[in-house]
Amino acid sequence: MDQANRHSPDNVRNTGDDEVPPFRPMERFWPYVDLPQQPSDEELAAIDPDLRDVLYGPEQRGFSFTLVFPRFEGDDYSRAVELARGASGYRETGAGESLRHRARFGSAEVARMRDLWQILGRLDQVEVLVDERPLPYARELWLPLAWFLIR
Repeated sequence: MDQANRHSPDNVRNTGDDEVPPFRPMERFWPYVDLPQQPSDEELAAIDPDLRDVLYGPEQRGFSFTLVFPRFEGDDYSRAVELARGASGYRETGAGESLRHRARFGSAEVARMRDLWQILGRLDQVEVLVDERPLPYARELWLPLAWFLIR
């Protein structure tokens, strides 16, 4: 059916006051998602730091390390989560197998980060981010350099 004939009198049902075309949108487009106009605090926290700087201007953040780790077997897991929750920036993402704990430590929290790293250092799945970015040799170079900040 072409666009010109879609609303022709032969193709429209009269249901009283309004004329209703005899078609509906496809089910996969209905109902539409009602999204808020402004992002939530959780969505803002999840934005990449470079994108956040472009959208909202440069943010004054101190130097930080972020340890990202999944659920793992063992008695140390509950202690690791407890230490991660004590970080200045803590967030859980995903669920089930894709659950990740993100603990962001500032330069004043290096001793607490070292305590967490002593538990997580043996795991290959742990990501180390420097200023929220993956850097080469973060595990082997950057973390040991951070230990010099411990007094």
